[in-house]
Amino acid sequence: MWFVLSLVTILFWSGSDLFSKMGSAEDDKLSHWKMVLSVGSIMGIHAIVSVIMGAEFSPRDMITYFPASFCYILSMILGYVGLRYIVLSVSTPICNSSGAVASLLCFFFLKASMEGMQFFAVALICVGVFLLSVIEKKQEDEERRKLGVNVDKKYSKSFIAVAFPLLYCLIDGLGTFADAWLLDEEIGVISEEAGNIAYEFTFLLMAIFAFVYVTVIKKEKIVISKERPKIAAGLCETAGQLAYVYAIGDNAIVAAPMISSYCIFSLLWARIILKEKLTPKQYAVIAIAAAGIIILGIYDA
Repeated sequence: MWFVLSLVTILFWSGSDLFSKMGSAEDDKLSHWKMVLSVGSIMGIHAIVSVIMGAEFSPRDMITYFPASFCYILSMILGYVGLRYIVLSVSTPICNSSGAVASLLCFFFLKASMEGMQFFAVALICVGVFLLSVIEKKQEDEERRKLGVNVDKKYSKSFIAVAFPLLYCLIDGLGTFADAWLLDEEIGVISEEAGNIAYEFTFLLMAIFAFVYVTVIKKEKIVISKERPKIAAGLCETAGQLAYVYAIGDNAIVAAPMISSYCIFSLLWARIILKEKLTPKQYAVIAIAAAGIIILGIYDA
């Protein structure tokens, strides 16, 4: 079941990535806080509806699940701050390695394991994610060269520039590991349903903070009609998160790196919906990651 849930997560999170890009205007300095507001609000609504429908949840679950929630939220903040010191194409290969970090932590501390073919398939996916990052960096460098734009060395080579994406990678990986431990059936700390609701309520608190910051402190009016892409991103993020916790709870060591490939499949959405052109190298990367996923699917079946 973890394989199907991982595919669902990839589907929705790649869609969330696409809509986030569509809803992020370069001239809107509060765009990321509006995204937090959208995602947190939708997650909060889902959590409230789940509780009303009879889902097992206690406010104490927010404390129990807090290690995972804290890591995920902190990694997001560090990712946003880090972009002030490093260009996105440089940080991506480090940040997207968090799935591999989670697998290693599960292997050493939870004694989880994978078979030879699973390891090979996971390796294909990790290689695909890394190659995508390399290709995107080269393309971005080429675009800068054509435009005559030079990037200050401090934004790409300084210690602080590398520290932020590295911290994101480690802390996000720790979050996934915390998920795997908290949701482990044998340990039985918390159920997937309760864990997901706890995370959604925690994100709702973030949304409330974002609303106060944008509307009260920055005194900016939020126009719902202009935020439709962000709302779509929030819906996809919430649906993906729901599938994610069950996938991680079932088989974290394999699901984590597989799900990290959603950034690759964002390319397909961009090609289909935004009509962006893909290079042969990008298609090759998609094929490599898809091959790894197909192997995992055949092996799981």
